[in-house]
Formats: sequence, C-alpha cells, structure tokens
Amino acid sequence: MNAGRNILFIFTLIFGCLLPSCISDDITDSPSATLSFSTDVVSFGTVFTDLSTPTARLLVFNRNKKGVMVSSIRFKNPDSPFRINVDGISGTSFTDVEIRGNDSIYVFLECFVDADESYEPRQVSDQLEFVTNGVLQQVEVEAWAWNVTRLHALSVKEDMVMTSERPYVLFDTLTVEPSATLTIEPGAWLLFHDKAAINVKGTLLALGTTDNIIRMSGDRLDDILPDVPYDQLAGQWGGINIAPESFGNRMEFVNMRSTVSGLQIDSCNDLSKTKLVLINSWLHNSQNNVLNVEYGSVEAYGCCFSEAAASVVRLIGGKHKFVQCTIANSYLFSSYYQPNLFLGHLLPDEDEDDKQPLMQASFENGIIWGEIGQPLYPGDLIGSDVYMRYMLFKANGEDDENFINCIWNEDPLFYTIRSDYYFNYQLQPDSPALRRGNPEYLTPQCMFDMNGIYRLENGLPALGAYAD
Repeated sequence: MNAGRNILFIFTLIFGCLLPSCISDDITDSPSATLSFSTDVVSFGTVFTDLSTPTARLLVFNRNKKGVMVSSIRFKNPDSPFRINVDGISGTSFTDVEIRGNDSIYVFLECFVDADESYEPRQVSDQLEFVTNGVLQQVEVEAWAWNVTRLHALSVKEDMVMTSERPYVLFDTLTVEPSATLTIEPGAWLLFHDKAAINVKGTLLALGTTDNIIRMSGDRLDDILPDVPYDQLAGQWGGINIAPESFGNRMEFVNMRSTVSGLQIDSCNDLSKTKLVLINSWLHNSQNNVLNVEYGSVEAYGCCFSEAAASVVRLIGGKHKFVQCTIANSYLFSSYYQPNLFLGHLLPDEDEDDKQPLMQASFENGIIWGEIGQPLYPGDLIGSDVYMRYMLFKANGEDDENFINCIWNEDPLFYTIRSDYYFNYQLQPDSPALRRGNPEYLTPQCMFDMNGIYRLENGLPALGAYAD
C-alpha cells in the first residue's frame, strides 16, 4: 500500500516537472520565428485635425508551427499621434502578447492629430514596432493631417465668402438668411457630417472653375470596401434646399455627391426670375432625387445628373432649360424602377393644382439613360410645352412634334462599370452620341465641357455633358 502511494507520488512529481516543459515547448524562442503582416504600411489617408478618425486594422500572422511571444508592441515615438488596440485594450504599448502557431491577431489603430496653423496637409507618421525573440520588425503608419474650419448650425445673416484655404466641416444645417449671399470660391471643399445640410433663403453663388472645382461631400474619407471610397454610399448628408423666396442662385463646376435628398428647389409661384443656373457641374449619388424642382425656373448647361434611388431629376411644373446634359442612373444600393427624368404638371388633364402654370421646358443635345426602368415619364409629350431635341434615350420610340431628331435605344457607351463602383459618364471612342448634337443649341455657358474641352473640337458637338 505504501509502495503504491510512493509510486503515485513519484509519477505525480515527474508529471508536474514535465508539464511546464510541455507548455514551454509550445512557444518557440527561435529568432527565425518572425511575424508577417497584412500590409507594410497602414495609411489613414487624409484626416482632419482635432477629430477622431475611423479605425484601421492590421492583421499580424504567426506562420510558424509553434506559438511565439511578442515581447513588445509599441510605437517608436512616445508622443505618437496614433493609438493601438490589442485584445480589446487601447494604449500605445503592449508586452508579452502570445500568438499561437499558424494563428493571427488583429491590431486596431486610430489617429488623432492636434491642429496647428498650417494651411496645407502635412504628413504625420510613425513606426509600429514588434519585438519577437529579440527580433525587431516595423510597420509604417501614416496619415495626411489637414486643418479644417468647423461650422456648427451657422446662420449667415450678412454676405459671407468660403475660400479654398482650408476645408470646411459642417456639423449642422448652414442657413443663408434672406438678403445674405454665400459665395463659395473656386477649389473650396465642404464636408458635411451626418444630417448636415445647406438651407438657402438668400442667395448661393458656388463658383468653381475647370481647374478648381468645388467639392461637396460627406465627411467620411475612409473606404467602405477595399479601394471603394465611403462617399460612394449615398445618404451621408442632407443636401441643399433652396427656399421659395430665394432667386438668382448659381452653381458652376460643383461636384456634389452622397446626399439624402440632393438639390431641392421649393415652389416660388414666380417664373419671371430664375431660381438656379447650373453650369458644368456633377450632381450624383442620392437616396432620393439628385435634383428636385417644384414650380421653379432652372437652367442647366453641361451638367451630369446621376445615381439616385428615385428619379434622378424630378421636375414638377416650372420653366426649365437643359442643354448638353447627361441624366443617367447606375445606382447601386437599392433597386430603382422610377424613370430617370420625371416630368409633372405639363399636360392640361393632369390632376394638379390648377393655380400653377403648366411646365415649359426644353432638353437639347442631351442623354437620358439608365440601367433599369424607363428613361422618361411621361413618354408622350404631345400637347405639352416640353420639347426634346437631339436627345439620346434608352427607349424605343420615334420622333414627333415634341421629340425632334432624337436617337432611340442606342447605348451611349459610357465608361461606367457599375459592378466595379466606377462611375464615368464620358463617352467611349465609338459612342453613337459623338458628333450627333446640333451646334445651334450651344451657348457660351456650355461651349466647353467641365473638363475644359471645346465641344466643337471635332466638328459637331457630342450629346451629353462631356465633349468626348
């Protein structure tokens, strides 16, 4: 009996001595057992000072059969603008992080850069250091930090100018009050936080140029998918609303995108004054309409309207002129079956407010094309004061007194590849829209397209917003 206890004691002692050795054998201390990383450089791209950034991630692999103990994970610079999170804990440095054999861990990174007095983006960088079995490995971490002007619920009561010196981040609705004018200079960049918008009761003059367009977009600058910018996703900010009392607005060379409601123009009951002139601008990617006008007067020259969950352009009554414009739809994020161009209150028998005059409109040298649904509603314009001249449609049809010299159901051959998140409505070299326009409809506002290309370079103008 005592002998049995002694044997059991000796066995337990031996097993107890071997157990740490077995565990120890699962971790290698060989200097050759190094780490691999999902990337050599973690880049945040452009970030704004004094604002937290979206989280970036780094995948750290141990491709060895045995586990490794990472004795140190830290930034080289003790005052780094970057922070890391390992196993749910945030900090600037970590010790003794185990990675099992043929396994990996996530390291999450954030960036916060203090503001300074500079006007140009400045690069901030550091090295994230990993020490494993005495071997030092580094991953570069970088960002381009830009100082911004922050605007919170601003009410513009006197004339105001937005410049291109620094981007503007709007956190709430900016209201241009009656009698005030907001002028946005060439090259200005307006970024809108969730639900932020512009409400124009006075006058908006957004006057970009070919070389210095004005950008209006959401304030998310990271990617929604690898190599797909977040601003491909609609609904990031409210949009622009032009109130009934506002007239004389102009938007030239403006890229406005990723809105909830696009550009909304409310009823004014006065068609003697123009509500808005749009020149060589691209309005795109809205959860509703890109342009919605009710009983106003709008002129558009050389503009591209695209990507909307509802009709891309919706016009109810009013007085309108669209020359050299492309209205196209390749919207990605929901199904859409509404017409690309919706026209309402243009025929006498329509059930609309009889106090409002019927629509007067002309569309010349343009393209109306979409992936799904009909291009135009209503399809029959006879009896109306609406005319389509030298237009290309995604529809079968024939000319009549309202459709004049139109091209029916021929693919304009845009460069757009919807499945690849690539939206480019310029024309391929064999497009049927090339040299099919009427030069008599060209006006000084659209003699050059938004890229600065002369529309008569090859003789007759192409149809749509782009000269080629």
